[in-house]
Amino acid sequence: MSDRVTLRGLRVRGHHGVLPEERAQGQDFLVDVVLCLDTGPAADSDDIADTVDYGTLAARVAAVVGGEPVHLLETLAQRVADACLGEPLVDSVEVTVHKPG
Repeated sequence: MSDRVTLRGLRVRGHHGVLPEERAQGQDFLVDVVLCLDTGPAADSDDIADTVDYGTLAARVAAVVGGEPVHLLETLAQRVADACLGEPLVDSVEVTVHKPG
């Protein structure tokens, strides 16, 4: 069985964009990730060892967004998705990247 856990509104400063000023000045990005995974074992045990450590995952997402600049939001979203899918318990992920302003 696959359940959904959402991490919403992760705000991270990044230097992404096509325009030189976007890359030079940087801006805040908001990231939402919806993780599909079986939450049953963790729900039964109430033990973090049986699920994804969402604090660690949020830090990993922040490292991606705050890391190497890319031109396209599509590239950034794919990198975030790849980081999430690196968690063995995550079956699939949906990523939304908001570029405010």
